[in-house]
Amino acid sequence: MSDFNMADMFGKVQEMQAKMQESQAKLAEVIVEAEAGGGMVKVKANGLRQILSIKFDEDVIDPSDKEMLEDLVVAGVNKALEQADEAAKSQMQEAYKGMIPGGGIPGMDLSKFGL
Repeated sequence: MSDFNMADMFGKVQEMQAKMQESQAKLAEVIVEAEAGGGMVKVKANGLRQILSIKFDEDVIDPSDKEMLEDLVVAGVNKALEQADEAAKSQMQEAYKGMIPGGGIPGMDLSKFGL
């Protein structure tokens, strides 16, 4: 028989929930910046995958070439969100390092949380 203790398990779950809330708050503070078009469009995002700002170089604002600007915005946003994902995964892995002995809870998929 194993020494399974429901109170210990509940305590670990509560500890994980508290860590998750703390990590979410920290993710809001993680800021990444991506560029498209050689810096003509700059996009800032946070670790929660929220776009914080989009800046345009004067040269990219051409009313006769609206499509290029749209493409650069899409490219910049996608790069920023990709960087935000990477930063968030790194932050989450650091937050949970050593918290779950043996790398996890059997039968529980923590990959959704970046673990």
